[in-house]
Amino acid sequence: MGIFQRFTRLHQKSTFIWSLCPHYSTALHTAVGRETSDKALIVSSSRLIQHRYVHSRGLGASPANPGAAPPRSPFSRVTEKDLAFFRTLLPGRTITDPDLLKASNIDWLKTVQGNSEVLLRPKTTEEVSQIIRSDHIVFCYVYLVTRLVFLNHPLFFHRYCNERNLAVCPQGGNTGLVGGSVPVFDEIILSTSLMNQVMAFDNISGILTCQAGCVLENLSHYLEDLDFIMPLDLGAKGSCHIGGNVSTNAGGLRLLRYGSLRGTVLGLEVVLADGRVLNCLATLRKDNTGYDLKQLFIGSEGTLGVITAVSILCPRKPKAVNVAFLGCSSFQQLLETFQCCRGMLGEILSAFEFLDASCMNLLEKHLKLTNPITECPFYIVIETAGSNATHDEEKLHNFLEEVMTSSLVTDGTVATEATKIKALWSLRERVTEALTHEGYTYKYDISLPVEKIYDLVQDMRGHLGDMAKNVVGYGHVGDGNLHLNITSPSKDAALLAAIEPYVYEWTAKWKGSISAEHGLGLKKRNYIYYSKPSETVALMGSIKAMLDPKGILNPYKTLPDNIHE
Repeated sequence: MGIFQRFTRLHQKSTFIWSLCPHYSTALHTAVGRETSDKALIVSSSRLIQHRYVHSRGLGASPANPGAAPPRSPFSRVTEKDLAFFRTLLPGRTITDPDLLKASNIDWLKTVQGNSEVLLRPKTTEEVSQIIRSDHIVFCYVYLVTRLVFLNHPLFFHRYCNERNLAVCPQGGNTGLVGGSVPVFDEIILSTSLMNQVMAFDNISGILTCQAGCVLENLSHYLEDLDFIMPLDLGAKGSCHIGGNVSTNAGGLRLLRYGSLRGTVLGLEVVLADGRVLNCLATLRKDNTGYDLKQLFIGSEGTLGVITAVSILCPRKPKAVNVAFLGCSSFQQLLETFQCCRGMLGEILSAFEFLDASCMNLLEKHLKLTNPITECPFYIVIETAGSNATHDEEKLHNFLEEVMTSSLVTDGTVATEATKIKALWSLRERVTEALTHEGYTYKYDISLPVEKIYDLVQDMRGHLGDMAKNVVGYGHVGDGNLHLNITSPSKDAALLAAIEPYVYEWTAKWKGSISAEHGLGLKKRNYIYYSKPSETVALMGSIKAMLDPKGILNPYKTLPDNIHE
């Protein structure tokens, strides 16, 4: 609860009126003392905020382990009355079988596990709205008053106390890597898996409108039949949902060519914490009327609202696609190859990815994939996409000739057929899968100046020495995004202490971001200050307080436990 209860900066003289609900009276009595009243508890704002801070920190996250879960906030627990309501609203789609809940309670990496007892599977935005706005998901209202005279109004006492208080964890394909898509404790899981319909597609403008639960790969297949493609491509495309992609502002393999979701998403439909439906589902390329509210929800990880539908601009399907897999002797040569690539391939360049030799070793060892070229310290995957095969092949040939004759590249191969293209891409896309066979993996999604990307990998190897089993680096050179992965035979507290906060301090030193595309979720929430100033985080907290004053949406995620003044 500390995430969202400290944002409103209130004057010392302001007062809160807190009901004597059984969930809170004992705790508040102990923390701040009870005033003489059989109807309300009056406490100063500063003392109430202090109580909340103490309660939220508890024995959970600490300076030694900021990524740990905080103590459970005083949300209500699901009762039979709640289940009866949900079963009436969602017949056959209210899941309580523990065996069926297992997969939704644990993240893809199997490092964060919740204990939810209810999985709800709505099909429509209206059902999501009813779930959230229901009287079954409410909070004991806190009222700010500046004059005690309002206490005498008879209606006041009937509005600020509600008996139920249930937290909700929105969940898409559950492919996140920072613990943002699974419950931390017993939050109700609200799955968008059945919200999987394409609502409309305009084949003139290329604008797709669909529900949030559509699987990315399914959307890609749908569009390819219409001669279009999704502007987003991820290794997890077979499982991830477009709503989850937008909620985390996923980057992916095509960002270099088509930009981020902040540019390609034209509109959103979002259910707010009070159940209202915010319809910003625009299909216009240009709309300069007021604030662009959809941007609040892109990358907010379900903490400000539940995305239920998306409209997105889709490019035409390229008529010619080529993939080159190249090897370099040093990272400096890789960077020079990138510079040459941008200059010579220009408008047809759609991806420039890299992986190091350690990644290749894991692919060969665990997935039995074959390295198609001679062994090198670094490997590059380059994709071109255009409308004229002859033109594109000529440009690619000239580029390859240049980098080979200048010894920037030591070996390489090119694929133009779909099956061979897929095989080459698998060497980049399946690195994450290979790492799961290497033991416990500490994953870091870092954005840095391009020339500093691999310096972090090398420095981390030197810093950790023999403590780590493996330190590998791969990622998106085109947008300065490094995926740093550190493995050990099992979870190792000493190793984690050596990695963090060193990795974040290093990143902050070079003006980087501690989360380039994965989000903050549960694991990274308390490290946000390495990338954002306190004033910015405080404003984020204020936005959370305004949109979700009850704190029911994806609690314990994204914002830090302690929001600095």
